[in-house]
Amino acid sequence: MNRVVNVITKNFNKYNIESIDEYVKLGGFEALKKAFELGPQGVIDEIKASGLRGRGGAAYPTGKKWEQAATVKGDRKIIICNADEGEPATFKDRYLLEYDPYKIIEGMTIAAYTVKANEGYIYIREEYKHLHDKVRRAIELAKNTGYLGKKILGTDFNFDIKVFSGAGAYVCGENSSLIESMEGKSGRPRIKPPYIKQCGLYNLPTLVNNVETFAAATSILLIGSEEYTKYGTSESKGTKLISLCGNINKPGAYEIPFGVTLREIIYDIGGGIKENKKLKFLQLGGASGAIVPADMIDLRYCYKELKDHGIEIGSGAILVADETNSVVDFIKSVQDFFLHESCGKCTPCREGNRQITKIINRFVAGDASITDLKTVEKFANVMKYASFCGLGKTAPTALLSAIKHFPVEFYQRIYKVSR
Repeated sequence: MNRVVNVITKNFNKYNIESIDEYVKLGGFEALKKAFELGPQGVIDEIKASGLRGRGGAAYPTGKKWEQAATVKGDRKIIICNADEGEPATFKDRYLLEYDPYKIIEGMTIAAYTVKANEGYIYIREEYKHLHDKVRRAIELAKNTGYLGKKILGTDFNFDIKVFSGAGAYVCGENSSLIESMEGKSGRPRIKPPYIKQCGLYNLPTLVNNVETFAAATSILLIGSEEYTKYGTSESKGTKLISLCGNINKPGAYEIPFGVTLREIIYDIGGGIKENKKLKFLQLGGASGAIVPADMIDLRYCYKELKDHGIEIGSGAILVADETNSVVDFIKSVQDFFLHESCGKCTPCREGNRQITKIINRFVAGDASITDLKTVEKFANVMKYASFCGLGKTAPTALLSAIKHFPVEFYQRIYKVSR
């Protein structure tokens, strides 16, 4: 099995954004033409056959999501590309926007045609300021050449895209919070139902997908679902773009087929641990992801196998930590992040993060007790099951997995045993 592939990343560094003709020569907008030939249901069938799941973290089947959006009635529908990539250690969407923005535009246009939408937005995180003008320019050139705007490619289909800048809030990665932000409100999650597909931006039917999801949809229509499913496993089909970083020799964004082991990712793709140190743990999926000890790196990178071990792929981030890292200190940095980013809407997340941070600070200072360890687990589990949105539900994931796999490090802080 090839450990690094180029399906959605095949155009990286191969064309100048200012020359849309170069993108077209690489097969650009052929997927859109194919979508027009297949018709909306044909596109849905092809995406379903590919097994594509949402690449933002939730992993919801994309074909099913598009089909549901297509059945919602409405004269005005909206497509949103969620480029609010605020998950720590995650940067793969930035690579896609930087090196192949036309593929995202094409994917959004395909989705819009499929669900009968005419308005689109790319919500880019505020910290990616350098990309805002670049993406706007790509949109402008696509409109000037008939790939966006009115009567696209000579058809009766009209679709336009605008860039919207986020304001730096992590919680706006959650789709309903993102929509609240776009409406000029505080970025806080909505009560569901009604669901976004029925009542989203400006109370209109709205389809929201991640940057990578739109890129993958374009590639699937271009090469066909049969070719795409030659990559991956029977239950995790296709490829995934990962963000590899930390104590690793070759950090970067890599496209891999599902089914590659974590060991192969770290040592074959990433070139091993810096300075030949020993691997201690990984964190998969960003700050909201689980801590994975070194003795579990022979697990395959695919949805089911990881989930069977309590691990989610999430955003596609893989953070590598060597033997010099303290698990307790690492958890403190994660907890500080969530304390800062909690929107404060619900009590379990707001107060849970506050109390957990206080206790973790006692562990760091060497002032914690056995009671503190029991209490912090109790708070974490309350947050996991009682929080209003995904932020609060997943915020304690790193802590709970750290206690499970590295209990000794917490006991060392309690009993002040030298580490």
